[in-house]
Amino acid sequence: MPRKILVVEDNGDLARLLKIHLQDMSYKVELAFDGDKGLAKAESGEYDLVILDIMLPGTDGLEICRRLRSKDSYTPILMLTSKSSELDRILGLEMGADDYVTKPFSIRELLARVKAIFRRIDKLKSGQQNGKLTFIQAGELFIDPQKRHVKVKGKIVDLTAKEYDLLYYFARHPGRVFQRSQLLDRVWGYGHDGYEHTVNSHINRLRAKIEKNPAQPRYILTVWGVGYKFAELEDLPS
Repeated sequence: MPRKILVVEDNGDLARLLKIHLQDMSYKVELAFDGDKGLAKAESGEYDLVILDIMLPGTDGLEICRRLRSKDSYTPILMLTSKSSELDRILGLEMGADDYVTKPFSIRELLARVKAIFRRIDKLKSGQQNGKLTFIQAGELFIDPQKRHVKVKGKIVDLTAKEYDLLYYFARHPGRVFQRSQLLDRVWGYGHDGYEHTVNSHINRLRAKIEKNPAQPRYILTVWGVGYKFAELEDLPS
């Protein structure tokens, strides 16, 4: 079955342009031109991806993102933001958006982001079918990939979508050292030339949330001159 994408964008010309190009890639596309209708459609859970503008009449994109992430089911979200709204981009990612594209953007870039998100989802589904999508217990850290929940000492840790993806990828490969470029390719799903600092900032935020002492991390370790690794499970306290 073709993937089903919901585009929530109040600029009718842009929304229809996106629909044409997404349909050319064999996706099934529906449009919503305001936040209230977009939220109603998105909450139906019928979509494989929601492309969501932040500035919308009615319910804004940040609130739609927050509402979707409050549900147990997980629908990937790609946010459309204006060049000047850095705070909105940060808030969107903190609320759980999977990625964002800054306006004005090239259609080619947006399609690359869409394909990257679907590649990541396919990898997760493949792992589930092969029996690999199981709970991970690493010391006091517990990861539930079905619900995308993370707990430390039994308490839920609030992670962004990308923070979760990065942590889950690390935890599935304990002891393996990754360069920043490798993490960008495997977690973000496409090249970010010159954006290795993105990995650093995500790891710093992860450490602040899951480590007892972020300055002396136990889970995500720095391998100087190379990159990062997740600690060997046997080295972590039970």
